[in-house]
Amino acid sequence: MNIVIAPDSFKESLSAPDAAQVLAEGFREVFPEARFHLVPLADGGEGTAEALAAATGGRLVPARVRGPLGDPVEARFALLGDGSSAVVEMAAASGLTLVPPARRNPLETTSYGTGELIRAALDAGARRLLVGIGGSATNDGGAGMLQALGVALLDAAGHPIPPGGAGLELLARIDTRGLDPRLAQCSIEAACDVDNPLVGPRGASAVFGPQKGATPEMVARLDAALGHFAAIIERDLGQAVAGVPGAGAAGGMGAALLAFLGATLRPGIEIVLDAVGLEALLEDADLVVTGEGRCDGQTASGKAPLGVARLAKKFGTPVLLIAGSLEPEAAQLRHQGIDALFAAVSHPCHLAEALEQAAANLRLAASNAAAALRVGMKLGSRPR
Repeated sequence: MNIVIAPDSFKESLSAPDAAQVLAEGFREVFPEARFHLVPLADGGEGTAEALAAATGGRLVPARVRGPLGDPVEARFALLGDGSSAVVEMAAASGLTLVPPARRNPLETTSYGTGELIRAALDAGARRLLVGIGGSATNDGGAGMLQALGVALLDAAGHPIPPGGAGLELLARIDTRGLDPRLAQCSIEAACDVDNPLVGPRGASAVFGPQKGATPEMVARLDAALGHFAAIIERDLGQAVAGVPGAGAAGGMGAALLAFLGATLRPGIEIVLDAVGLEALLEDADLVVTGEGRCDGQTASGKAPLGVARLAKKFGTPVLLIAGSLEPEAAQLRHQGIDALFAAVSHPCHLAEALEQAAANLRLAASNAAAALRVGMKLGSRPR
């Protein structure tokens, strides 16, 4: 048998590469003669850089950048196996987890470090950039990132505007002459799984601002600031971004990537599947095993396992999913390309225990799923 193992991470317990290894160990107990291809995945959010580095034979490169509060943070990007592609995660440089809850204020947090991380990837020779923009702490429209890459965002006196979403209120003029010229030779894709516009009731500030610490008063102020930013972009660059689907992703980072860097916004799992070359592996696969920590209704909205299943069905390849836990709504996935679902947790327990025993539970579940598959193969071969 030719078996492809392609899981997402199991949040707070196993990285995608670790989960792939454990799943392969469980299946190997039953099918020791099988050939296994391990393809750890992510959906464009946190963990994407690590997963793609592992899947392509690349490496993680450390970089010290400015965090969302202006303090230095230790981030990293992935330089993929081809040597010319890099994965930059916004969460690594400008992520919400980098800001203590008591200090979360999107009027002040900046995306500057994300720009520095992009610049570090360019310094390493990358000319294809995959930018994951989930998990941000910012609502500055990507202004900080742009400043780090050489764009001058100036107030009425010709001075750089201050960091944070509030800084956009002072913006009077945009000068792109200092934008890093290497970006013009780059292909840039942004992992964007939302279609929110930049402003309005479904905009960046209204929908995502509160989880970043914005009060109702801040939301109104931030929305007006982003609207002002969009108006200046349209005046100085000739690009209308306020209502573009996805422009509101990551506090308006989507708008900055579109207008200034010429990026393409695509669902994260599509970008990841293309980068790891999963389709070519599936052409000769007899079985695909995927998984994630919690399988629920969100899985059916385009997360990694569903992306794997849709690709596998092009070749009629059966797909098994093993998750840490299965919610009732996960059953709908059997109508969307996943043939069988298994839960790794086999007995009632506290979450802490499930996380601590994740590897052992996942290995046992994989072995049991493989044994059930072996039984089915025997039944199908019995003479009648």
